Amino acid sequence: MATRPAALVFDAYGTLFDVHSVTTLCDELWPGSGTQLSQLWRTRQLEYTWLRSLMGRYEGFDRVTEAALRYACAALKLPCNEAKRERLMRAYRQLATFPEVAGALGKLRGIRLAILSNGAPAMLRELVSNSGLTAVIADVLSVDELRIYKPSPKVYQLAVDRLGAPAASLGFVSSNGWDVAGAKSFGFRTFWVNRAGAPRDELGFAPDHELGSLADLPAALE
Repeated sequence: MATRPAALVFDAYGTLFDVHSVTTLCDELWPGSGTQLSQLWRTRQLEYTWLRSLMGRYEGFDRVTEAALRYACAALKLPCNEAKRERLMRAYRQLATFPEVAGALGKLRGIRLAILSNGAPAMLRELVSNSGLTAVIADVLSVDELRIYKPSPKVYQLAVDRLGAPAASLGFVSSNGWDVAGAKSFGFRTFWVNRAGAPRDELGFAPDHELGSLADLPAALE
């Protein structure tokens, strides 16, 4: 039986925080287009992080997120002035947590909990504070100091360095299959939160544990 990890490292966007909680505001601004806009915005946001990493042209996650929003609105032919962009970017700093997050993390007492995220430091501080997770999350680590995005091994090494524990002793939790594959490739014990029942990514590295939601995490550690 596997031992409990020395610490658990969580992805933020899509794992703890629901990136599509902005859909309501999107639909308020452009009735009938909220879901489509939110999905394209998120897809382009991720693509831009990967492309910028490959190009060696890093920009902070806040700027990447706004650039993705601009693209998504243009692609869907949704007129977006500065006031609308500002409202949506503020909403991104106040994303809702998934319903099971507080309960699941509350059952993990005794394990050091950290966030390892693409998010810019200021964005992450605001999210963690607004969600009431400040007392639960011991460490909030951002790729910003490395100027490269996941799934670069340098990002996962940041968690090893900051938490002072070998990769094999750390658990990594993410809802993003590509992120889980990157973490598994690096050497973490991985937990994939597959809320949508999606197929596994064909990247050569399967998760150690597949969960229906974060509520399943405490039991998976036993």
